[in-house]
Amino acid sequence: MQQLDDLAALSRRYGADPDYVFLGGGNTSFKTPETLYIKPSGVALATIQADQFLRLDRQALSRVFTEAMPSDIWEKESAVKALMAAAVRPAGAGRASVEAPVHETFDQAYVVHLHPALVNGMTCAIEGAAACRRLFPEALWLDYCNPGATLAMVVKAALDRERREHGRSPQVVFLQNHGVFVAAETPDAIAALYDAMIERLRQAYAAAGVATDLACGPLDEAFMMARAPRVRTLLGSAERRAVVSTDAPYEPAHGPLTPDHIVYARSFALECSGAADDLERFQGARGYLPKVLNKAGQAVFCVGESLHDARAVAIAARDAGRVQQLAAAFGGARFLTPEQYGFIENWEVESYRRQVRSAGRAAGRLQGRVCVVTGGAQGFGLGIAQLLAAEGAVVVVADLNREGAERAAAALCEAHGPDRALAVAVNIADEASVAAMVRAVVRECGGMDLFVANAGVLKAGSVKAMTRAEWDFVTTVNYTGYFLCVKHASPVMAAQNLDGRGPWTDIVQINSKSGLEGSNRNGAYAGSKFGTIGLTQSFAKELVEDRIKVNSICPGNFFDGPLWSDPEKGLFVQYLSTGKVPGARTIEDVRRAYEAKVPMGRGCRPEDVVRAILYCVEQEYETGQAIPVTGGQVMLN
Repeated sequence: MQQLDDLAALSRRYGADPDYVFLGGGNTSFKTPETLYIKPSGVALATIQADQFLRLDRQALSRVFTEAMPSDIWEKESAVKALMAAAVRPAGAGRASVEAPVHETFDQAYVVHLHPALVNGMTCAIEGAAACRRLFPEALWLDYCNPGATLAMVVKAALDRERREHGRSPQVVFLQNHGVFVAAETPDAIAALYDAMIERLRQAYAAAGVATDLACGPLDEAFMMARAPRVRTLLGSAERRAVVSTDAPYEPAHGPLTPDHIVYARSFALECSGAADDLERFQGARGYLPKVLNKAGQAVFCVGESLHDARAVAIAARDAGRVQQLAAAFGGARFLTPEQYGFIENWEVESYRRQVRSAGRAAGRLQGRVCVVTGGAQGFGLGIAQLLAAEGAVVVVADLNREGAERAAAALCEAHGPDRALAVAVNIADEASVAAMVRAVVRECGGMDLFVANAGVLKAGSVKAMTRAEWDFVTTVNYTGYFLCVKHASPVMAAQNLDGRGPWTDIVQINSKSGLEGSNRNGAYAGSKFGTIGLTQSFAKELVEDRIKVNSICPGNFFDGPLWSDPEKGLFVQYLSTGKVPGARTIEDVRRAYEAKVPMGRGCRPEDVVRAILYCVEQEYETGQAIPVTGGQVMLN
């Protein structure tokens, strides 16, 4: 149906524009005499396709307005929900948007309901109604009412009254502290109405001297580094820390402005005074822990169970802050009353939306933990990153190859869901780069639970011929680079340990079997790996007081990775050219010779290493160890 193609295109236009929609909010519809096609719950406007719109029988849906309803507000919501479900065709095909009955009340074929910040700067303002009469005399203004069944009844009564008293069916309906409905017969007419509305509002803000972009100051990075890891533990659980997304300082909303802001970011932010009992006092007053914490002029922390949740809180909180700022043009912000925001906080339909948002998260052994993998863009590191993500981790792919890290992170998000991975550039041999990587992780996630020091280099060669530059290259990356990573990651992990509160954190160094026994014509590499086992033991003894376990894993050879198999620079090529394998004439000869050294007859694989990583994480009585994963090639006494 062409109309549905047009509706889908219109929906994506607005859904992809953060000036009109945040976090997929709003809904769109098209109706024929018999059927209402509407965006279902759990589908984003930004990506919706024509075949995803839910079909509702209009005659069945109209029973919402004709059936006798219970007087109890929650029983009424349940009754309307049941009637909406009964109108879906075919039955059980999906869950209708909670505002489907509102769309049904409009005469026009197309209806687009959005929550633009520029609109809500007016609808959430003390003088919003007066501003609406002045700026939009042709529109209908409705005072705030509870969403859901109550809103449907109020909108229908208002539209019926307009038709009866003025002989017209309004095309624009502003909802106080909520958003706007726009109705028309064509998508082009919808777009024209929205364009004119936004332009008129921009002029009003300019005339009032109110900036339309959120005013932000510079982030206090020292404050962020000191506080974000602590917030993770304070607002997490005994089993898992929260994830904290840090924003540059701005003025969060002082109270609840719209239902969507409440759903994602709760009704109130915590204004941190610096007192130790800030959280306790907030929870005592509000009955819950905050999702938004503000330290004026320094940082805003947004908290979630996952990176995806924390980022959603941040988006909602920024939008609320922007709406509050815009409301200054119309007498200041009008916050919802305790009765009004209490309804939203307890609304079952909004609880369903939260469930839809988190649906599909596969539980894993590292569920919700922040795991950094250096050298994660290729080879062993990429395999480790993939398997950690499969276990539920939020994976930070840190690599010298920024583009490769970004590709790897994008692939992990594609495979496991949005915000399940992110990329950070790092040169582990450069201290400033390592410090910047750690700051980036703290800003995005608040801290880290597992640091996998995987990045390393190998340069084979005889001690008789290796240059000092080659020696220094291997040693600087493998030995000094490990030290720099632990130096900068461990204070963050230590800051998450509040008097022994919260789970242990882990540093796992990916070493090598060459760290357990010497390697012919490979002294620089083996020496660096022997040395880092000494670092692991030393770090483990020092950092145990911070509840940080430090272990090394010593894999056998990953023959299928680029380190060995690269046709130009791989070790098979290097060992063939240096004559390390006597009698070998081809790369395959070299490979067979090395496979023959392994009792289990094959090279090591990423899954072998990740099993050892999981052991290190889950075993709370093991630190300072060098664990061989060599297929029996190296056996410890």
